[in-house]
Amino acid sequence: MERKKPLPSYTRHLLLFVIACAAFSCGSAKESGEEVASKPNIIYILADDLGYGDLSFLGQEKFQTPHIDALAARGMVFTQHYAGTTVCAPSRSALMTGLHTGHTPVRGNRGLNGGQYPLPESTQTLPKVLKNAGYVTGAFGKWGLGYPGSTGDPLVQGFDVFFGYNSQTIAHNYYPRELNDNDAILTLEGNQGAEEGQYAPELIQERRLQFIEANRDTTFFLYMPSIIPHAELFAPQAYMETFLKRTNPEPPYQYESLLGPETPYQGVDDPDHPRYKVGGYGSQPYPHAAFAAMVTLLDDQVGQIVARLDSLGILENTLIVFSSDNGPHLEGGADPDYFNSNGPFQGYKRDLHEGGIHVPMIASWPAKVKAGSQTDHISTFWDVLPTLAEAAGARYQQSIDGISFLPTLLGEGEQETHHHLYWEFHEQGGKQAVRMGKWKGIRLNVFAGNQEILLYDLEQDPGETRDLSKDHPEIVAEMDRLMEASRMEDPEWPFRSKIETEN
Repeated sequence: MERKKPLPSYTRHLLLFVIACAAFSCGSAKESGEEVASKPNIIYILADDLGYGDLSFLGQEKFQTPHIDALAARGMVFTQHYAGTTVCAPSRSALMTGLHTGHTPVRGNRGLNGGQYPLPESTQTLPKVLKNAGYVTGAFGKWGLGYPGSTGDPLVQGFDVFFGYNSQTIAHNYYPRELNDNDAILTLEGNQGAEEGQYAPELIQERRLQFIEANRDTTFFLYMPSIIPHAELFAPQAYMETFLKRTNPEPPYQYESLLGPETPYQGVDDPDHPRYKVGGYGSQPYPHAAFAAMVTLLDDQVGQIVARLDSLGILENTLIVFSSDNGPHLEGGADPDYFNSNGPFQGYKRDLHEGGIHVPMIASWPAKVKAGSQTDHISTFWDVLPTLAEAAGARYQQSIDGISFLPTLLGEGEQETHHHLYWEFHEQGGKQAVRMGKWKGIRLNVFAGNQEILLYDLEQDPGETRDLSKDHPEIVAEMDRLMEASRMEDPEWPFRSKIETEN
């Protein structure tokens, strides 16, 4: 049972933000008359487990995100945007393939060979589509869709350059012993043993800026899947000090052994612990301060990207998208209730309630997208591939679930809409969800054979506090039909067959 909380004043924050945007700029961004190239540079920034309410323009009051707020003021805010699903790998698979979790090749967080279950080599992915259209492609951050050398390796899936964490398990740690550098391993000498001398997000950010510099005269796609603010709560001391001055005494987070109760406790801070810097969460005496510091660092990195584009004279024709892979997490000392990270929504990461999948989304393209604009068009991760392909004049060959929202971005042409959106989740007994217009249906404990569907009217009840299933049996019946029709069974990711096995 998800914890529920009263709806915050995020609507007021967003309204005030839109008014401020109107003051900032009311026109379509390009008024100088300069000709803009038809193909934009594209940067997709993906935060990790950032909640809808973790940005100050959407209501965050414990800290500020001025650079992300400014990005929103220069572009369009999507108020009805959804992640691929409620955990990392399958959500990113939906993003990369344009296919929802009833069709996409990776539907869960399965570990394999020091990484994660791989995308098949033949998979149509966003970087492949853009590379075929002449884009230089680079990914810098967390991958999680295929271990090194596998068919899902980012260098096999369309990226010319990759630097960061191949494994999303290692990406729990901010001072890892090594990072993946294309097909090689970069040893971080400052992080050997118990040392914490090289903060990985800063190293990765340097490579992003170098990529932009190196490709300033070409057309590029920069994928920026940050690890912030996921997993252990660590930030450089300079950022921590800012918030330690503001933080009231708080309960510390102390790692609990992952090895089971029969194993004597070893803190993950101990280099002899088997999970030390290999997925275990480090202890944090000030988790609230650390979380605020981490998101502030991410915000600064967004500001650095924008400033570098501007200094190179290429900001005007660069399409920047910012979002998060799912809702806020509860591990490692994170406290989404304290920060009101969910905004008005119920649920967290691993839930198919809105708090687990309804994520922030900003699109800024000064040459094309009206500054200070906002849309309630219902969109999702599997729409990103067709949208960016259309913006780039690129072609994709295989059928997908996504619909381009470029008409909404540009304010031109007729915007196609989804009949419904579908999600499935293969943990916690199996879950399914459908959004159809204002209606949202959720089925829990699928593997136990549960047939009950919870039904919510999101227009009247965005917090999903009132189940209306008994009042609208005909809509429940349609939700049931869609949950069955919207997916294909995959032997690698059994869902319906698992129900039969367990019953």
